[in-house]
Amino acid sequence: MFPEVEKNRRTWLSICLSVTLSVFAFPAHAASALNICAGKSELPFSNDQKQGFENKIAAVIGKSLNVPVNYFWWTNPLTLQKDMEEGKCDVLIGTDPSDPRVLTTKPYYSSGYVFITRKDREIDITSWDHPYLKEKNFRIGVMPDSPGKNMLLQINRFDDMFDYFTEIQNFQSTRNRYVHVEPSRLVNDVSNMHLHMAMLWAPEAARYVRASEVPLNMVMVEDTAKKTNGEKIPMHYNVAMGVSKQHPELVETLNRVIDTQGAEITAILKDEGIPLLNIN
Repeated sequence: MFPEVEKNRRTWLSICLSVTLSVFAFPAHAASALNICAGKSELPFSNDQKQGFENKIAAVIGKSLNVPVNYFWWTNPLTLQKDMEEGKCDVLIGTDPSDPRVLTTKPYYSSGYVFITRKDREIDITSWDHPYLKEKNFRIGVMPDSPGKNMLLQINRFDDMFDYFTEIQNFQSTRNRYVHVEPSRLVNDVSNMHLHMAMLWAPEAARYVRASEVPLNMVMVEDTAKKTNGEKIPMHYNVAMGVSKQHPELVETLNRVIDTQGAEITAILKDEGIPLLNIN
């Protein structure tokens, strides 16, 4: 799970969330529960049926700390900082390490954006430099307010795909508001050939690529994308846990959990089918 597109992408990544505290590892005054901020309907990350991979990670942490896991289910990530300041929840499981809204742990995994295509179309693209991407009849689906949208602007393809943006947003503007777009929608549109290719954040796409009845390719995008002025547009990102600024003591506690339970957390990510990169 993004005011400028890159900042909004970080917000979206920060939306992909959840996690908190411990009894034996916390100071005596700390709450004895894991108070998690999580999307009510934000699969594959989380939902109120606890079917997301971040729900599984939260369960591992709760078990490690021997505390119950409590959830605050959000429906609008734009109010998340206020929710945390009001004490409704304390930790995000997935956020950008530079997220200014929260304190952050050490990164616990790294992944990137992926190009998704049908195998039978034999489209071999690994970077935004490929000439196919500049052809007006080559349909590329990306999430609103993501690095993909930024790149479409850089290669003068945004206007060509504007109809698709309005379609997946149900003709609603994302300006100063949150419009939820299911990542599965873009994967399905590749499967049914409404799109030639989609670019999605790998953790949000992997589950649906694997479940597709039509064989799909999912290829990590090379981290070489740049704006026309030469400024880098990152395609690979580290992911950390976010902690409420009201509870700085939780950062070190969660860092210890990352160290001790890292193998189990990584197993969850791999089971989800998420391609992992070296943490940098």
